[in-house]
Amino acid sequence: MAELNTPLQVGDVEISNRLVLAPLTRARSGEIRVPNDLNVEYYRQRANAGLMLTEAIVISPTAVGYEHTPGLYNAEQVAGWKKVVDAVHEQGSKIFAQLWHVGRISHPDLLNGETPVSASAVQADGHVSLLRPKRPFETPRPLSIEEIKSIVQDYKNAAALAKQAGFDGVELHAANGYLIDQFLQSSTNLRDDEYGGAIENRARLLLEVVDAFIEVWGAGRVGVHLAPRMDAHDMGDANPSETFGYAVEQLSQRGIAFIFAREYQAEDSLSPELRAKFKGVWIANEKLTAESAKQILAEGKADAVAFGLAYIANPDLYQRLLDNAPLNRVNPETLYGRTAEGYTDYPALEKADA
Repeated sequence: MAELNTPLQVGDVEISNRLVLAPLTRARSGEIRVPNDLNVEYYRQRANAGLMLTEAIVISPTAVGYEHTPGLYNAEQVAGWKKVVDAVHEQGSKIFAQLWHVGRISHPDLLNGETPVSASAVQADGHVSLLRPKRPFETPRPLSIEEIKSIVQDYKNAAALAKQAGFDGVELHAANGYLIDQFLQSSTNLRDDEYGGAIENRARLLLEVVDAFIEVWGAGRVGVHLAPRMDAHDMGDANPSETFGYAVEQLSQRGIAFIFAREYQAEDSLSPELRAKFKGVWIANEKLTAESAKQILAEGKADAVAFGLAYIANPDLYQRLLDNAPLNRVNPETLYGRTAEGYTDYPALEKADA
């Protein structure tokens, strides 16, 4: 029976406990998208997790969809991330870089006037996050085959830079309605070429990027983030079990280290059938409590558990979960910002009790 405080082999990496920091966009890396001292302190505070997944990191200037999110495509960003990684390693935790292209979830105002890109010209419902005044998403431009190949190379270059920065591995953000997800799911992929139609084609970009990561890192230091609930950014698929089942089977064949599944436990969850198809580490995420997380581990429904909002408000979350201690509440007004408020000023338990 696995417990929260038991170590775990995640591919080629051993972690000291089964708590994972979920990747959390916080928009505090400035206009030039370089990790700064504030970011270093934020990750250092939370390095009690066995495994840390960074906030999503854009792989190029044309991959962006939010202001002030960090990047990994130049030397200055590598230097900034190295400070983060060193701080995490000093605390005994391991950290993977989550690499990201937003696809259609962007706006020309963030892309020097260029139209956002996607698998197909399918407009997302809703408005661009954090841009003021509000702007609706625009209809994206379908990527050409040549452009798709170039984006795969951008992912590979970012993976190589992550290695230079000292990360322990990389995770592909293939969830939440961003570019990889837009190719994978049938509602946003209307292509009739080698990247569209049958699931083998719709999953091609996902698998090409994973293969590129494996070339740089080896399969044992690569993870993938999936969201089989399809409830973010106006997504949908005609046959989710087939689509995600195929993707998971292919990822398992490649021997990657883990799949991070953003899908809360419910009667209609796909996670149980997907996990049965995957031989690596399965990380459960979303709407977990201290009790449910421990139960999931004890019953073998997942190998590790990830927390997001709770980790924002509780830098010492690991100890709080072990002790069944009360949790700070997150302030939704400061999730995004430019300062330490709502970022590095949440108190640890001993300070909260003082």
